[in-house]
Amino acid sequence: MNKSLLIGLAVGAAAAAGAGAVAGLKAIHRGPQYAQVVQVIPLTRTIRTPRQDCHDETVVHRRRARDNHQVLGTVTGAVVGGLLGHYVGGGTGQDIATAAGAAAGGYAGNRIENRIQRGNVYTTTQRRCATVYERSVQREGYEVRYRLGGKEGTVRMSHDPGPRIPVENGQLALGQGSQAG
Repeated sequence: MNKSLLIGLAVGAAAAAGAGAVAGLKAIHRGPQYAQVVQVIPLTRTIRTPRQDCHDETVVHRRRARDNHQVLGTVTGAVVGGLLGHYVGGGTGQDIATAAGAAAGGYAGNRIENRIQRGNVYTTTQRRCATVYERSVQREGYEVRYRLGGKEGTVRMSHDPGPRIPVENGQLALGQGSQAG
């Protein structure tokens, strides 16, 4: 074999071994490339959103009575009762029957008109609205507990990192929206 070829092979092998050793040292000094995720806790908040809840409601109204004391019913009932009582009996009994008929007719006429007035109603539909609150849960991020080089720490992240977090220069490589705690 050629002597220069042997020298070249020896020098090349030595250089390759040295480069491998330097790369191995860098990997040892660089430490772990990932932090192990120990626990991930989703962080949420409850939001109350107002909205109008409306429905139509039937409302019953009573018409105003023109005769609050039912005078017309009382007088009409008394006249009719008096006339009917007048045709009963004779003499003094007739006068008593007329008076009793007028009293009973007046009372009956008053009650009848009162019942008619209470039944004098009409209905309308009114729109009723109220503010109600709907609840919803919104995710705000994640609290992540991790282990790096035998030490544990906590970081808040905008996303679930999965089982490990990348490390650069001994520090967690966090994306935007994350903060170490």
